Formats: sequence, C-alpha cells, structure tokens
Amino acid sequence: MEERPPSTSDWAEVRGSEVHGRGLFALKDIPEGKYIIEYLGERIDKEESDRRGNTLFDESQETGGAQVYLFTLDENWDLDGNFGWNTARLVNHSCEPNCEAQIDDELRIWLTAVQDIRCDEELSFNYGFGIDDYERHPCLCGSRKCIGYIVGEEYWPELRRIVKKKKAKEERKAAKERAREKKKDKKKKFF
Repeated sequence: MEERPPSTSDWAEVRGSEVHGRGLFALKDIPEGKYIIEYLGERIDKEESDRRGNTLFDESQETGGAQVYLFTLDENWDLDGNFGWNTARLVNHSCEPNCEAQIDDELRIWLTAVQDIRCDEELSFNYGFGIDDYERHPCLCGSRKCIGYIVGEEYWPELRRIVKKKKAKEERKAAKERAREKKKDKKKKFF
C-alpha cells in the first residue's frame, strides 16, 4: 500500500501519553456522537487477516510486542490499520473509554465520542480483546474502573473470576511455603 502523509482531524492531535507513549488528544471540546477521526488502512479478506494476525502473534511471542491494528468490518472483510499514516491507530485503550469505533454503511471505521470530551483530554476506546491470552495484555489506563487487562467489557465478569481464583491459589501456595519454612525453623531449633 502506498505511503501517505499522516491522517489529520480538526478535533484531535497526537501528543505524548502517560498511558502508552503517544496518544490522540482533543484539540477542542468534542460533543457526544461526533465523528472525530477515521481509522484508515487496507481492506483485506478474512484469510489474509488471519495470516497477518497469526504472524503478529508469532512475532509477539518472540519479541514481547503486540501491536495489532486489525478491525473486523463484516463477515467477509477486515481492515489492517498498521500504517504510519493511520493516525487513529494511536488512540489508546481504556477500561472507561470516551470513544468507540463505529462502522458506517460504507464500511468505514470512525472514532466517535460516546460522551462530551473536554479540550486536551486523551481520547480512548476499549480495544475489546478476547480473554484467552489476557495476561499478555496488561492495562495501563489508570481509570477508576480499570480491570487490569485489555479485554472487552463483556469478558470482565469471567476475568474477575479467573483472577480471583488465581490469586486464591497463589495465596494458598504462599501459606504452604510459609508453613514449611516455619516447620524447618522449628527443626533447626531442636538440633
């Protein structure tokens, strides 16, 4: 795909972000429902999307990185936004987002305000990742509703159960280890 100048918006610009290096920030107050910026990229079929997604997954296993910019458009098409000129790809995840990605009738993806957004506020949306490999995607959004991982809100109840169960298991293991150490210390006192 040809190289282009970065996409722009009258509503937002790229700035440094505490969430993840760079992000998109409101240039002025943005009203709820406003289309802010289009998420651009290459329209690809599902087979190519799977191939690219699997390649990125394999790469992330080796490098620890996981920058995936694939969006589902419909049952036949996805959009790969992994291009430097797709400024919208810099919008960070939040568990308490102020935007969402909406697909219009022409299968164009728009970052849209789901609430009024103040000038200089960072734009965010929930990436909606699945729960299967949640541990590989810790969340740094810092919102008061943060679940700790980048997963879709529909997975939060299940994730809470998994995390609670895992924490309880770790606590039991730590208690057993403390008991062993205590027992070992008692034996040392008798000798």
